[in-house]
Amino acid sequence: MKKLDKESVIGISALLVHAANIDEIYSSHEKELVKDFIKSYLETDDSNEILKKAEEIERNSNQLLNYTNIIKQKSLEIKKDIIAHLWKVIISDNTVDQYESNLMRRICGLIYFPDKESAEIKLQIMNNK
Repeated sequence: MKKLDKESVIGISALLVHAANIDEIYSSHEKELVKDFIKSYLETDDSNEILKKAEEIERNSNQLLNYTNIIKQKSLEIKKDIIAHLWKVIISDNTVDQYESNLMRRICGLIYFPDKESAEIKLQIMNNK
């Protein structure tokens, strides 16, 4: 089973919220996708609470990409999963703008995740919609 501690999940969730907000539309569907991520790592009923903390971090942090340091140290399997969750959030409105693509490239660069693999994950998610 994939493992992340609560603080890591909160930080990565803030990154997901940032990805959701980058197009300035933060939908209830995107919130649910972030909660799905939280639930996939923590056996908890307080996903709403964790989401609120993540949203607060995202609002107050202009160094949001610092959370990529958490991800950088994780296994490839966890990185893949996080990239997939990021793409799910970004693709949820059926459009990917240049800011969203740019964010994903920056995150992949910061966590040492291959662009090619990120593109494959993106395609897989788009095809499964």
